[in-house]
Formats: sequence, C-alpha cells, structure tokens
Amino acid sequence: MFDKLSEIEEKYKDLEERMQTQEVYTDPALYARLAREQKEIQPVVEAYRSFEKARSDMESARELMGDPELGEMARDEYEAAQEEMERMEEQLRFLLLPRDPNDSKNVIIEIRGGAGGEEAALFANSLYRMYTMYAESKRWKSEIANLNETELGGIKEVSFIVEGDGAYSRFKFESGVHRVQRVPETEASGRIHTSTVTVAVLPEIDEVDFEINPADLQIDTFRSSGAGGQHVNKTESAIRITHLPTGTVVECQDERSQHKNKDRAMKILASRLYEEEQRRQNEQFAAERKSQVGTGDRSERIRTYNYPQRRVTDHRIGLTLYKIEQILNGALDEVIDALVMADRAEKLKASKGV
Repeated sequence: MFDKLSEIEEKYKDLEERMQTQEVYTDPALYARLAREQKEIQPVVEAYRSFEKARSDMESARELMGDPELGEMARDEYEAAQEEMERMEEQLRFLLLPRDPNDSKNVIIEIRGGAGGEEAALFANSLYRMYTMYAESKRWKSEIANLNETELGGIKEVSFIVEGDGAYSRFKFESGVHRVQRVPETEASGRIHTSTVTVAVLPEIDEVDFEINPADLQIDTFRSSGAGGQHVNKTESAIRITHLPTGTVVECQDERSQHKNKDRAMKILASRLYEEEQRRQNEQFAAERKSQVGTGDRSERIRTYNYPQRRVTDHRIGLTLYKIEQILNGALDEVIDALVMADRAEKLKASKGV
C-alpha cells in the first residue's frame, strides 16, 4: 500500500510542476484537465502526508522517552502520534478503495407508482417533490424529461434529470421499492393502507460513452399531453424512442423543442442500456454484491415511510428516524450519509478479507 501511496504523491508533485509551466498555463483545456487530476488525488496525498508526519513524530518521541525529564511528556506524544497514525492508515485504506467511476456524473431518476393505485401515485408525487427539494438544497438543477400525471394530482411515472457535481454519488442508494403506510384522505374508516413506489437511479451516460447503433432505433413523434389528455402543445414535439433489440422504450415530452426532446431521450436510453449491461456484468459478482449496501436492485424494498408514527426506516442498514416531515421536505443528508458510511464500512471489510 505504501509503495502505491508514494507513487501517488510523486504524481501529485509532477502535476504541480507541470501546471506551473507556460505550456500548460496558457492552455486552459489542458490546465483544467490536470487540475481535475490533481483534485482527485489531493485527499490521498494530504492523508499520506499526515500519516508520514505522525510516524515521524512518533519516532522523535520514542528517542526522548528515556530522558528522565522529558520521558513522561514524550510518552504522551508517542501515544498521540501512534493514534493519529492508526487513524490516518484507516483513512488511507478507504481512500484507496476503487471509486465508482459514475459518482461525479449527473443522474437520471425515474419514479413509478406501484401497488396501491391512486395512493401510490400520490406518494410518487411526494417522492418526486422530496428529491427535487434535496437537489435544490445542493444548488443542483433538476429538469423533467417525461411526466405522466393523474387527475387527482398523483404521478403514474416521472423521469427527471438532476445536474450537479457528484449528484449520482448522493442519489445512487435510492434505487428500489419505497413503501408508504398511511391513512388515505378517501378512507372513511381511518384504516392504514400500504402502497409502494419504485425508484430507479441511473448515471447520465452520453452517447459517446455508450455506443448505440442508429439502425436499432425506431423514433416516433407525437403531441405532448398532460393529465386528463389535455394537450400541452399542438405540435408533435414529443419523442418516443424504441430500442428494437431490447424493447426498451423512452419517451420525452417536457421540452417544446423536438430536437431537445430527442437529445434528452437518447441520454436516458443510453443510461438505461448501460445500467442493464452493468447488471449483467455484476451477476457474476453476486457474492461480492451481497456484502454491499446495494444500489441497483429495483425489486428490493429499501425504505418504509410510516405517517402515523412519523417514522422513516431504511431496511438495508436498520436506520429509523422519527422525522418524516423533514425528510419528505428534502432533508435527506442524514439518511444518505448513513448509507454512504455503511457502504464504506462493508467495502473496507471486504478489502481486508474479513
């Protein structure tokens, strides 16, 4: 591990020197690329340097421990440096874990009402609101690609894109079945109903990253329509793309521009096909996936929102919070942070062969 850390530090120094040369400094694109590379490895280098300083402090303190006057103070310094060394070593093990290459990407979120009819559609709307409010709190931009509403204000399905640095890294644990338990407004007896909503989270994949053969596509245009069949506009700007080999269908009708709708639909299609390809590849690592928190199984029930008890429970990590209103208003960081930490812990355990 420490040979690798030394190599990373040398690379960091090399990048620093290159970025100060006139050749790089006068080329904005090259400078930006090198700056990104440097930023990616900076946390590792800083942690490694802290580790090395702690090791140096420990050795210096060890040499003074035999001194009759300074021995006690040196022993305290030795123990403090040793603790810091152990802490930084654990941090370095985490930083050296393989990163998800999609973490920095924008994200496509697809929400569909499941079991529960109109009640499921109403809760799908609540989840859509929760995610867009969370994105807003991070100053990320969200845009609807396709929306199919019900007449009572619910959502049968919605696809939307969240644009922001690291959006996928924060949303990726949301894939799965979300269960709601509450008394519907239409329920006269006050009986609690259980409904489900399915959420799929995909990293936004450009067509250049995932090649699609144009001959495999059937592209249709139609008029955008809203709830109750009312036309949003009178031109055929909405796009439906069918990937013939897989039968995957993507619709995009939020933009008035046919060109923008097609561009967005192609990105969603590329992301869905990429996800399916990743799923196939991951099946051969099924045992490894069981040791992780999980980010991709849409059939897995991941969370329950219980309105009478004001409770939100994430079943993957056993986390229960009695703050359903705050969470549904976009205060998701506490839940997401816990999921990220649990995932890190599992990966660290796996890397040590425990």
